[in-house]
Amino acid sequence: MYEIMRYWDEDHSDWDAEEREFADVWRSKPKRVVSRSLKSVGPNATLIGDNVEAEIRGLKSRLDGQVDVGGPHLARNLTDCGLIDEYRLYFRPVVVGGGTPFFAGPRPPLRLVANDLIGEDAVRLTYVPA
Repeated sequence: MYEIMRYWDEDHSDWDAEEREFADVWRSKPKRVVSRSLKSVGPNATLIGDNVEAEIRGLKSRLDGQVDVGGPHLARNLTDCGLIDEYRLYFRPVVVGGGTPFFAGPRPPLRLVANDLIGEDAVRLTYVPA
């Protein structure tokens, strides 16, 4: 997951205007990287190695707005700690042969609160813990 984040740290010659705009916004936002193996992270990022629950609880108490989480294992950890207020799942038809399910363990009880068409070929489903 971290490698995906690093993709936006440097400009790429094949980017179009929308990708350049996204990269500019991405770079301006502070990020937290949860890892037990990394020793350093890129610009505008803070490494969280241990005590993820306390770090995220503190972050939620200090920040006004949303905190986005990427990766099924981190999402599962935060779900188990009761730290996920809302799940936004984006679906776009793609055929894949493997990968890690978003819910890495049993799916928590959820209630659908919204569904939105995103562009012409994607759907966002928004759930809250039931």
